[in-house]
Amino acid sequence: MKTLLIIFLCVISMAQSVTATNASGYKITDLREHYLMASKSSENARRFNDHMYKYKESNPVILAYRAASEATMAKHAWNPYQKMKHINKAAELFDEAVKRDSHNPEIRFLRFTMEHYVPRYLNMSAHLEEDKKYIIDSLRAHPRSGFSTEWARILRDFMLQKDHSTEAEKKLIRSLKI
Repeated sequence: MKTLLIIFLCVISMAQSVTATNASGYKITDLREHYLMASKSSENARRFNDHMYKYKESNPVILAYRAASEATMAKHAWNPYQKMKHINKAAELFDEAVKRDSHNPEIRFLRFTMEHYVPRYLNMSAHLEEDKKYIIDSLRAHPRSGFSTEWARILRDFMLQKDHSTEAEKKLIRSLKI
């Protein structure tokens, strides 16, 4: 019953966020693409962060992408003070996004990607297991999760890389028809 509730909430949440474009012109599908590009180069990260910095509205998924833009800036920063500044801002924004929509698997995925790569000694990875469960449950619910097949494949491939999942979780994820 609890799983059905989570799936239902995910579907509603994703249905709203997938088509969301607010008055400021922040379209979720475009933000996904910008986020993936931002992780690959410091120039793309800077452009993404500059674009997201201007966002001042309250859509929780877009707010999570703003947080992700801060996290990508931390990845590319060489100065330890700047890295921490970006990580702290990302954590603050992720907390706000999750507070506004705690059942959204896309928000959970974005936070998971940041927390997974933050060194554990910084004690900023408290939500890894919780977020991973949301991600895997959403992949299991696909296509009812609201993710496009393309985005579900990106999530699946990410979760199968390195140490993002346990071997048992990877086996489950590989068995999913996406």
